[in-house]
Amino acid sequence: MKRLLLATALIATPMLAHAADAPKIDPARLSAHIKVLSSDDFEGRGPATAGETKSVDYIVGQMKAIGLEPAGDPKADGSRAWTQDVPLAKFDIKGPVTAQFSIGGKAVPLAQGEQIAIRAAMTNVDSVAIKDAPIVFVGYGVKAPERNWDDFKGLDLKGKILVVLINDPDFETGSGDFGGKAMTYYGRWTYKFEEAARQGAAGVLIVHETAPASYGWATVKNSNTNTMFDIVRKEPAKSHPALESWIQRDVAVDLFKAAGLDFDTLKTQAQSRDFRPVELKGATFSASYAVDHAVIVSKNIAGRIKGTTRPDETVIYSAHWDHLGVGQPDAKGDRIYNGAIDNADGIAAILELARAFKSQPVPQRSILFLAVTAEERGLLGSEYYAANPLFPLSKTVGDLNIDALSAAGPAKDITTSGDGKVDLQDLLVAKAKAHGRYFTPDPSPQAGHFYRSDHFPFAKRGVPAISVGSGEDLVQGGKEAGQKAEEDYTANRYHQPADEWRADWDLTGQAQDIGLFYEIGANLANSKTWPQWQAGSEFKALRDQTKADRK
Repeated sequence: MKRLLLATALIATPMLAHAADAPKIDPARLSAHIKVLSSDDFEGRGPATAGETKSVDYIVGQMKAIGLEPAGDPKADGSRAWTQDVPLAKFDIKGPVTAQFSIGGKAVPLAQGEQIAIRAAMTNVDSVAIKDAPIVFVGYGVKAPERNWDDFKGLDLKGKILVVLINDPDFETGSGDFGGKAMTYYGRWTYKFEEAARQGAAGVLIVHETAPASYGWATVKNSNTNTMFDIVRKEPAKSHPALESWIQRDVAVDLFKAAGLDFDTLKTQAQSRDFRPVELKGATFSASYAVDHAVIVSKNIAGRIKGTTRPDETVIYSAHWDHLGVGQPDAKGDRIYNGAIDNADGIAAILELARAFKSQPVPQRSILFLAVTAEERGLLGSEYYAANPLFPLSKTVGDLNIDALSAAGPAKDITTSGDGKVDLQDLLVAKAKAHGRYFTPDPSPQAGHFYRSDHFPFAKRGVPAISVGSGEDLVQGGKEAGQKAEEDYTANRYHQPADEWRADWDLTGQAQDIGLFYEIGANLANSKTWPQWQAGSEFKALRDQTKADRK
């Protein structure tokens, strides 16, 4: 996901002075939306649950009250629904999970959620049974021909269990063939699983380390041991190995030591393109568990303001409505993952943006307010929309995504999730400057934020897209306070039941950030400007292919 901020003890702070271009975004309204959506009654807003029904009903009800028109799936009579059906494959582990290493004939059991986090298999099988599979360390698990990089070196990995490091080979050194600290897609866990499937492996054990992952073990456990979703695939085994899992670093260290190997030495070797896979001789892996799988239909929610003169050209504001639902209990026994910051505040933002736009003259271009499902399951709702757009992508001006804004008060700066090399980011920089603020490039490019929010499915199809991020140079307390708040959230609330609404939040800064996004969208919706990807962006060529559609 994303850059996150939450203060533990918050005091209201004054707004920064700025030009009054945007209608006032009311922090009290933002708080009210978040309070409802993240309440226990909504059960963590898991797709295909009662929490989804309540979330959809609430968001649709608010869109109606604001005065938007429905913009979802077309109906037979020519009208539109408020929602877009999103078929998803749903997978649950049924019953206990058994997992163990065998080293020199000695069994080393692995407790689900503690030493290992196994995801429900997404290959449409009723059970997974792996017995004494050989284990191979494949470094970072990357095959990148354009970088002359291959961690597999032609080794036959069919039926084997791969131990893989998270992030890119450059993460530790900060320089090399993968752009230094900034994560590439090769560093994402999604890529590690996909590549393992292409290699024919039986499974993957990603070694979790907090710094290169950019989050702690609690996030790994809570995100991977509950219901899994995927788009419906004809041949899922081409995208998923039978076993997708993470292990704690100390588990990996002990495993390597028992096999006569040194984890840190091999990790250093893996940072070179000369690295070759290493089999852990005398060590095998076994796992067994049952799987329930079905196809369900979740919902994206779409409300629209139809443009006056160029209604076929669309500016999108997006945010995901879902969170993790009900899962593993925390130390207090709380099992509801409320998702207040992540991402009830994003939904609150697009609702109040819609209210702001409805208070003004109708824009020339159309504006779509899109609340997507299953972001927490792999950006699936936005992926489905981008693959099945309600309005043509070639005439989509851009996607302005909102995910997990700050509740720590106003900041002097603003940022985005990753550097997309796109004009939309320049517009944000200019708007921030006009408001007496400044732009901070993503301070954690190694976390791969660009690939972790709902703008990415649009971007990879060529649509200019960014996700706004709140700054951390706070008006009250400066960078030290902002960094402390972010670190507190990441460690203690992110993807945990403690991500709950609080009455003592200061949402005036969040309102400021939303105001900047309003002004960008309003300018685009009342102009003939088409934002572009800049030279060096991997998405520029895709956008250029549809240039003739844009006048």
